[in-house]
Amino acid sequence: MSTALNTLKSAGLSLLMGGLLLVGVSEARSMQDHDHGAQSHGEQTPAKKKEFSGDPYLLGVDPVSGDTLGPIDKQVIVQHEGRELRFAGETTAATFRAEPTKYLPTIDEKMIAQQLPFYPLDTCIVSGEKLGGEMGEAIDVIYKNRLVRLCCKACNKTLAKDPAAQIGKVDKAVAERQGKKYPLTTCVVSGEELGGMGDPIDYVVGNRLLRLCCKGCKKKVSSDPLAYLAKLDAAVGGEGWHGKVGHDGEHGEHSRHDG
Repeated sequence: MSTALNTLKSAGLSLLMGGLLLVGVSEARSMQDHDHGAQSHGEQTPAKKKEFSGDPYLLGVDPVSGDTLGPIDKQVIVQHEGRELRFAGETTAATFRAEPTKYLPTIDEKMIAQQLPFYPLDTCIVSGEKLGGEMGEAIDVIYKNRLVRLCCKACNKTLAKDPAAQIGKVDKAVAERQGKKYPLTTCVVSGEELGGMGDPIDYVVGNRLLRLCCKGCKKKVSSDPLAYLAKLDAAVGGEGWHGKVGHDGEHGEHSRHDG
């Protein structure tokens, strides 16, 4: 009898100790989970820098042949180093892919000439230095189809580190300068009255401001940008728009290009 009682006491003690052990493990895991949660809330991973996705291709000609691009549905779109290029057909697209460095300088020169009249700043977006001042002639850089003007090569490296932030400065200046004389009261895509669907969306492509009724219209502009820019030009008489929206319409001689 005594032996049986001792056995029961021993078994009960074992169960009690096992239960306490399980409780201890559970509490330890709970504390670990709590600490992990606190760490995830208190020490969040730094947000990834926003990347500049680039502007659509705004030249109306094939980069290889020089011929007119033609209908949108016939164009061949090529993504090269993060920038969009368009070709009239697969033949010229293949020619470019085989030897891109042969054609890129000419493409960049054409884009610089196209966007320069609309450029809104006379200072370097990186250093704040006066363009064409003590640092010498400004450097014109085409970054993912966008013209950016810098005071020196060193600033080109800074641009590459955080292009979204730097080009954001240009976007802001474009919106401020061109917004004052924006000629349309309706969206160039939908035809809706600007402000009828909330605050208009300022969308900058090729250093030109387009005011849209909603974010959804951005995709349509990107698919056929020249068609919508043509509507803007028509509202102000085409070439007459140049002198009205650039930096007082005065840019001087063409600056050097250093991409």
